[in-house]
Amino acid sequence: MKNLDFNIFQPTRTNLEPAVGRVLIAEPFLPGPYFGRSIVLLTEHNEHGTVGFVLNKPTELYPDEIVDDILSFEGELFVGGPVSSNTLSFLHTLGEQLPGATKITSTVYWGGDFECLKKMINRGEASSQSVKFFMGYSGWAPGQLDDEIAENSWVVSTLRDELIMTRDVKNIWETAMHELGDIYKTWTNFPRNPSFN
Repeated sequence: MKNLDFNIFQPTRTNLEPAVGRVLIAEPFLPGPYFGRSIVLLTEHNEHGTVGFVLNKPTELYPDEIVDDILSFEGELFVGGPVSSNTLSFLHTLGEQLPGATKITSTVYWGGDFECLKKMINRGEASSQSVKFFMGYSGWAPGQLDDEIAENSWVVSTLRDELIMTRDVKNIWETAMHELGDIYKTWTNFPRNPSFN
């Protein structure tokens, strides 16, 4: 029997380290409702820990259902992660139009003046095309994420800004895996539960 020189369950890691604007792509068997087949955009990564938002876990709620003074908003509310699930955060492409926003990628920003955002939404100057809302966030203590990456729970990668902001998230985990290359493509064919074959 010939020994293979690779392991499809432990493909070569990317050369990327966690950083603001990069994403974590879950390995196919990572369990749980928050992180199973998830993609997490990192918005903070430093000696104090890491913060990010799961991009592909929409709910059946809408921000205008839980924020009284948003008159109408078509985009769903996404689950950002298991931490502080009673908080509301947002990503957007409004840039410097929104005071206090933090630049994450070339066109995606995090947070900013919420009162100003609500006014922009109500005036039709911001919509689900430019704003994505999250309840809760994903957080790691110092060193915790590095340990999880070493255990092959996550692949560090990048994601096009249009995929970060899209509402059509059904297949973006698969898309991200395909863009990583051939070995990772095989991961998209694995069943969600490894006991199924």
